Amino acid sequence: MPDDSRPDDKGQPSAEEIVLYEKDKATKIAIITLNRPDQLNAPTIAARQRFADLVLRANVDDDVKVLIIRGVGEHLGSGADLPEMAGMFNGDEDYSPLPEFRIGADEDVTYPPRDSYRYIANVTNLYADSRFGLRSLQDFKKISIIEAKGYCYGWHFYQAADADIVIASDDTLFGHSAFRYVGWAARMWQWALTMGLRPFMEMVFTGRPFTAKEMKDLHFVNSVVPRDQLEAETMKYALACSRNRPTDTVVMQKTFFEVFKQQQGEYMGSILAGWLEGMLPSVRPDSADEIAVDAETFEKGLAAAVKDNDSQFPPEWRLSYRGRQQKT
Repeated sequence: MPDDSRPDDKGQPSAEEIVLYEKDKATKIAIITLNRPDQLNAPTIAARQRFADLVLRANVDDDVKVLIIRGVGEHLGSGADLPEMAGMFNGDEDYSPLPEFRIGADEDVTYPPRDSYRYIANVTNLYADSRFGLRSLQDFKKISIIEAKGYCYGWHFYQAADADIVIASDDTLFGHSAFRYVGWAARMWQWALTMGLRPFMEMVFTGRPFTAKEMKDLHFVNSVVPRDQLEAETMKYALACSRNRPTDTVVMQKTFFEVFKQQQGEYMGSILAGWLEGMLPSVRPDSADEIAVDAETFEKGLAAAVKDNDSQFPPEWRLSYRGRQQKT
């Protein structure tokens, strides 16, 4: 998470305010807009679920052939709302993971205890399920386009991995701060396939973000343009896709590509990454000054911890724009 990130906001906006949706029946282009720029477009749990529902709606809707995902403000986004999830790790006795499963607190459901493997693993296993907003674009049978700018980190980077086409401004940074504070993330298999194994291993082991140019050279990004040309470039691609072949043809094309991805193990990789993330409580730090996902770190603020840790790396390998501008 970059150092210009957000405070813990108790008065969160609604999912409908964070995730906007519109469609143009004439062009058959729908747009999902992430609208929380003051929080770097971080989706809440409810917003991630709304995102999944909207992708499903667009998948069914005969008025939609192409889906664009973009963000309001300077960035596509820097990941999910971590302060909202802090209760899983900081010992908050009032915290319940049940909202992740669309289960209300008033329903007769007892969640597994904190000292069980299932306490975290149940949540990380959701990341292989399209209904919960992480892997949704993977199962989308029409054409999806990510419009990336600024930070494309974490949850937003997942969307870029699963999209069919990625258009980026030349100042976009791709990566995941989890590689600096945990060491793994949910869609690692798909990133390894789309970036190439050795470059992705570099991202994981160093934790550094990659530039738009680097991602274009790795064939992860389709087009890189200046920021003021980004929306026009995205619409050029969207209109070409919407005009090219009938929707039935598109669904057949996507089915072909789906079989190809499954032959490469995409879904197996999702399950494997969920298992790996569920093992987080078993990780023992090498030293006391390392970032640990625990109560002390969350009391300080995970963003602040990542910021402090960022200063240990070369400027061009830092996660935040501010840190990258500093020479030491």
